[in-house]
Amino acid sequence: MTEIQRFLFENRDLGYRDFSAKLIPNADKNCFIGVRAPILKEKAKQMYADGTYKKFISSLPHKYLDENSLHGYILCLIKDYDEAIAETERFLPYIDNWSVCDITRPKVFKKHTDELFEKIREWIVSDKTYTVRFAAGMLLSFYLDGKFDESHLSLVASADSDEYYISMMVAWYFATALAKQYESAVRVIEEKRLSAVTHNRTIRKAVESFRLTENQKAYLKTLKIKK
Repeated sequence: MTEIQRFLFENRDLGYRDFSAKLIPNADKNCFIGVRAPILKEKAKQMYADGTYKKFISSLPHKYLDENSLHGYILCLIKDYDEAIAETERFLPYIDNWSVCDITRPKVFKKHTDELFEKIREWIVSDKTYTVRFAAGMLLSFYLDGKFDESHLSLVASADSDEYYISMMVAWYFATALAKQYESAVRVIEEKRLSAVTHNRTIRKAVESFRLTENQKAYLKTLKIKK
């Protein structure tokens, strides 16, 4: 057992492990240790501060999901863009669940959206589910405000898939786009440019949002695709 694994087992919560395993059903239950996010985040900060993170993130693949979560939290802290992008690209092939995918949001990317966009265009056409999900997640996180461009909507729509975890991210992206860029995003829904499943998921998520008006929600409901 490595030093990191020993730390994780010393901080496990079996109830939380079982709860997490139910939320991530496609992962082997044996890969869950059961360490809560605040502990992982604090450990990531400590490892980044003392430099011990470098050895850990170079040791792929990890055995446990908790190790991958710790890895994702460390990537969020890297301040150098070139290092962050290189380590993200090295880590992406090992991401095999939505949870690790969605916590991996390197903060430095927000300052380098022009360079990052070229990588997103590569990732979003990947044949790996969680690389595509990650790419759409980057567009959701960093490109729906001042960096928004209508072409991004088409890019995410083109990634729509029967794969559940891609479809869910595409729906999440468009529901958020409806809240932030309604006039542009609603045209995608009106034109039915998403699969029926993703289309209806988008509307369901959007009408649950507090950021849309009641009139907008009522209109979106009329656009549902009946099965």
